Amino acid sequence: MSLTTFESGRCPLPRPKVTALTIQEKKARHEPIACLTAYDYATSRLVDEAGIDLVLVGDSLAQVVLGYDNTLPVTVDEMLHHTRAVRRGVRSAMVVADMPFGAYHQDAREGVHNALRFVKEAGAEAVKLEGGEKRVELVQRVLDAEVPVMGHIGLTPQSLHKMGGFKVQGKDLSGIESLMKDAVALDRAGVFCLVLEGVPREVAAMITKEISTPTIGIGAGPDCDGQILVFNDLVNLTFSPAAKFVRQYGDAAALFKNAVRSFIADVESGGYPSDSESYHLSAETRADLEAILRRKQLRTKQPLAMSR
Repeated sequence: MSLTTFESGRCPLPRPKVTALTIQEKKARHEPIACLTAYDYATSRLVDEAGIDLVLVGDSLAQVVLGYDNTLPVTVDEMLHHTRAVRRGVRSAMVVADMPFGAYHQDAREGVHNALRFVKEAGAEAVKLEGGEKRVELVQRVLDAEVPVMGHIGLTPQSLHKMGGFKVQGKDLSGIESLMKDAVALDRAGVFCLVLEGVPREVAAMITKEISTPTIGIGAGPDCDGQILVFNDLVNLTFSPAAKFVRQYGDAAALFKNAVRSFIADVESGGYPSDSESYHLSAETRADLEAILRRKQLRTKQPLAMSR
């Protein structure tokens, strides 16, 4: 294949593989980091080909894919299943698997075991853990097992009941101090990036400036090193009101509904499938078949002629 073919855009050059080091280097170069969730082969392939840096197989799939009310019911096996599908669709982006509720909450040994499962069985390149200072020991144990870790502080959905709902965190001085301690602890522990969810812009900016770890915001303002959204929110494939921070970049719900309605109408009118959308016999086979059918017709009519 010639270089001209690549340059023409017909066969674009593959992107370099994104790794934990890539994400960290982006912060050093002040380059924004773009991240999205994905939960299946088709979606992950599309976002990867579009140029996304990092794909998170989020436990948000509990709500947007499996129909649960929150993220708590989703299991390790369900997360492994979806991570495998995403891994098959991604070539360049970094794939991070969300460790679901209960996968690391009992003891560090269980957490390490499950983190290794996501790497060995599903092809994840890192795992995400919710929580700050209290997760430092676990983070260090997982890192010792050679698995990169994405941290997650602020509004942590797995702490839904403890927080009393999905509430913005760090709104007073005590909350700000707690978030800062969590961020510094995880930064020192060695997470390769840190999700800041549901925190005031000013607090996220302060954390981003204070730590060397890249920050990835979701509902945390524009001053983080990167941003992440749930893919289904991005394209309006959810069935609940969007959060304040969500910007919809497309309306897949309307696209899908219109496509299905058009299909139903064509089936009911007989307009689908058309002759050009149908398979046909070759002329030779069709002639042979017609000859057979004619002979069969003659045989069935012959007794009637004799009875006269």
